Amino acid sequence: MGLMNYLKTQLLEIVQWEDDSRDTISWCFPDEDKEIKRGAQLIVRESQTCQFIYLGQFGDTFAPGKHTLVTENIPILSTLKGWKYGFESPFKADIYFVNTRLFTGNKWGTSNPVMMRDQDFGIVRVRAFGTFDFKVVDVKTFLKEVAGTDHQFRLDEFADTMRSRIISVFTDALATAKVPVLDVASRYSELGDALLPLINPALTSKYGIEMASFIVENVSVPPEVEQAIDKRSSMAAIGNLNDYVKFQMAESMGKEGAGGGMAGTAAQIGAGLAMGQQIAAAMNQPQGTPPIGGPPPLPNAASSATGGIPQMLSPGDIANRLGVSEGDVLAALAEGTLKGKKIGSTWRISQAALEEFLKS
Repeated sequence: MGLMNYLKTQLLEIVQWEDDSRDTISWCFPDEDKEIKRGAQLIVRESQTCQFIYLGQFGDTFAPGKHTLVTENIPILSTLKGWKYGFESPFKADIYFVNTRLFTGNKWGTSNPVMMRDQDFGIVRVRAFGTFDFKVVDVKTFLKEVAGTDHQFRLDEFADTMRSRIISVFTDALATAKVPVLDVASRYSELGDALLPLINPALTSKYGIEMASFIVENVSVPPEVEQAIDKRSSMAAIGNLNDYVKFQMAESMGKEGAGGGMAGTAAQIGAGLAMGQQIAAAMNQPQGTPPIGGPPPLPNAASSATGGIPQMLSPGDIANRLGVSEGDVLAALAEGTLKGKKIGSTWRISQAALEEFLKS
């Protein structure tokens, strides 16, 4: 091999990146200690940008196309290297190709709950996850802040590096947007579109990337907050409390059937309606207003539901009034300390018997 042939093997004549991967964001051209000669051809394909770096300083940036490396094409590098009259001798420089296409379907998520202030629940912990599409728009900032000196910076490295940074930007944007937690679930697509103008300026200035879409797939709150939401939904579903009490009493009438007797059922309906009316009236009063009247008075032995028949109470009624279990009432009936009448398998106690029992 002659001297000229040897020198040719030590000089780079064509510089290009034939990318056959789908996950490489930036790639450093392997010069293998070769130098770039004057007039070498630089080929930058579509969706690529080429960045020269000389002695740790950013040189010239090349857009897609075919470029002949002469002094006129590398003014920054010529200044850094100190060429006054144009370069003739070969030179060495780091050459980075950056993929500027759109990278789609990248997942993001909060590894730990983030704290945010909500207008309904106050301070609340929120978890969120989704996907985003991004591309590199500022090559120098991206190489400096994200890829660094990595000779082949891949998408999985980007995810590890940027996950926490994206979550930080997302948290700040969500706090700025002031979207209530209860509205997030029904506005996932709107939320992503609303957050993009808040997220992109920070991402571009700090990391040189821009998101084309930011999709929020789920936002969840702690279990105790979910329970509070369920309770609020239940109260809204009940609606008019007075009508609800009437419905519950009608259901109770159907379940008890004839075993409770018409007199007992009528009394229960009356008590239930009165209680429902009082609760409804109390809910409609301004906060702090003392309740109107007191609890409905207990019927006395002389009162009658139908035709002068004394009101008869079941063991369950007695247990509710005395705050004991129904088993305790049945035990007192069996001992005889509480007087009652057993009709079939069902006990009935008069008001007079109850009052006598309470006096003893």
